[in-house]
Amino acid sequence: AWVHGDPRKVIYPTDSYGQFCGQKDTLNENKTILFYFNILKCASPVVLINLQCPTTQLCVSKCPDRFATYIDVQASYRYKPDQWNYFRQFCKPGFNNPRKSVAQVLRDEDCPSMIIPSRPFLKRCFPDFSTKNGVLTVANQTTFKDGRGKTRNVTDLREAANGINNVLDARSVGMKIFEDYAISWYWILIGLFIAMIVSLLFLVLLRFTAGVLFWIFIFGVIGIIGYGIWHCYWEYDHLKGIPGSDLTVYDIGFQTDFRVYLQLRQTWLAFMIILCVVEVIIILMLIFLRNRIRIAIALLKEGSRAIGYIMSTLFYPIVTFILIAICISYWAVTAVFLATSGEPVYKVMANQTLCKYANLTCDPETFNTTNVTKLCPGAQCTFAFYGGESLYHKYIFIFQLANAFVFLWLVNFAIALGQCTLAGAFASYYWASRKPADIPLWPLFSSFGRAIRYHTGSLAFGALILAIVQLIRVILEYLDHKLKGTQNSFTRFLLCCLKCCFWCLEKFLKFINRNAYIMIAIYGKNFCTSAKEAFFLLMRNVVRVAVLDKVTDFLLFLGKILVAGGVGVLAFFFFTQRIPVFAQEAPTLNYYWVPLLTVIIGSYLVAHGFFSVYAMCVDTLFLCFCEDLERNDGSTAKPYFMSASLHRILGKKELSPKKA
Repeated sequence: AWVHGDPRKVIYPTDSYGQFCGQKDTLNENKTILFYFNILKCASPVVLINLQCPTTQLCVSKCPDRFATYIDVQASYRYKPDQWNYFRQFCKPGFNNPRKSVAQVLRDEDCPSMIIPSRPFLKRCFPDFSTKNGVLTVANQTTFKDGRGKTRNVTDLREAANGINNVLDARSVGMKIFEDYAISWYWILIGLFIAMIVSLLFLVLLRFTAGVLFWIFIFGVIGIIGYGIWHCYWEYDHLKGIPGSDLTVYDIGFQTDFRVYLQLRQTWLAFMIILCVVEVIIILMLIFLRNRIRIAIALLKEGSRAIGYIMSTLFYPIVTFILIAICISYWAVTAVFLATSGEPVYKVMANQTLCKYANLTCDPETFNTTNVTKLCPGAQCTFAFYGGESLYHKYIFIFQLANAFVFLWLVNFAIALGQCTLAGAFASYYWASRKPADIPLWPLFSSFGRAIRYHTGSLAFGALILAIVQLIRVILEYLDHKLKGTQNSFTRFLLCCLKCCFWCLEKFLKFINRNAYIMIAIYGKNFCTSAKEAFFLLMRNVVRVAVLDKVTDFLLFLGKILVAGGVGVLAFFFFTQRIPVFAQEAPTLNYYWVPLLTVIIGSYLVAHGFFSVYAMCVDTLFLCFCEDLERNDGSTAKPYFMSASLHRILGKKELSPKKA
């Protein structure tokens, strides 16, 4: 890919001669925009972007800013030379023959039959659509001359460039979002920094007050959702009687300004119902799992104690993030080079629909010597797209799949390396006879070194199995997308079943791999042996796994929600200027939800990074505990390695030796 690829094909548009628009050190260096001679021949924006529109495409320095037809300009070129010189810049390079008949000019496509006011979008000239009093216009006009003796409505342009107006509206929204980010980026960083401090503070305090803090987590989430329910009801009641508030979402359709939906009572009623359902589910889970939650909190106390002795583990997710970022960068660059490794393909473009050579491939260097131009007057050999007929070009799609597979494999390996490293560090804490005296020096660094030196093959093998399943899921999604319009009910049902089965298989493999890496970190055995031993060990303790592990995950999830929700509520009051002390500091935004959602999602990811270390710690200690119970009996010869409190809560009722 790196030998054949050319990213310029993505960066620069390509004209009908296969030349890049805007490329330095070429004739088109100052011509950065692609202009279409007759945009009415283009069926959709997808056709335009793919450069397969059946009309001449030319690189220009700027888009037209007025209506004009070649017939009018050619007729008045003697006494209005300025108009001719302006129109001529949209003709083929070097053309300056106003005496040539109009019919021949249009047949040979030396110049466009018309130009219309346009603006650049995606480095291409698109009609400058606007709406005036609900009527579609271009430069405040509803009709235009097509240069062939007809007066047409601008809706014809809209049909030719179907969907362009929506894309331009989205572009306007995108620009406003970009402006909001430019104004509020440092406040977003402050919000994420607060989320990091809160997450670290909670993890440090868990060592001493795990029970209290997690009950605060639980009731904090209930309180935040309760406030959301009250706020939705207040907004719902406040909109009562306001004209237009009783309309439904279906009545107003899709709107790019999402604030419109917040003026509807139905929107707030839906939010309130969703929050009420979530609130009831959480409360019912707390009622039925209250005793198990107490047990899980005790296990978390032991985990917080382990992290307290090995604080460096909290910052290991940064290493995983860097490794995954490298993997993503490698995949993205290689994918771009693969996608742009085609050669220019030229096709015959003929005005006559009956030309038998139309759309056939051609060679621009020898095209004029063939008889195609005689049989099809006005036919041209123009650039169509990038591709090729060689063996390499035929299998580019396969290479893209291979690149995606390598990406999945590398990402899964980076995650596996992190899990094995953390498991080794926490296992060294558990299997220390005297804590913390017997914990080795630099346990995290030592565990990382062991994983790299001794367990690279095992981690790569586990990542390989998971990557294969994920690649199959990607292929199934691709097939589902391709066959969506033609598949029958049986095919749809079969694809749905396959996607469901492989989703379940992926989840199961992730669970097995995670525990296999823990066993690898403890005993140093190969992947298959470790996976088998971990699986059967968990099956022998299936009740503990189902209750303690999942309840712990639930509590940690509540912790993430509380951090993200708390920071999100603070950001909401700040960006909506509802905090009097900071009202003057808050930026004026187009959409306050842009930085708000960024802060909420970013805070959740920050909290997830820290809490994932905690989850790995709990899983490692739990597996070590199960192994400890089976290998030791609490006697002098085989003493338990667990702490007395953990033994009392999770396992036996006494630490005395087993009786024969």
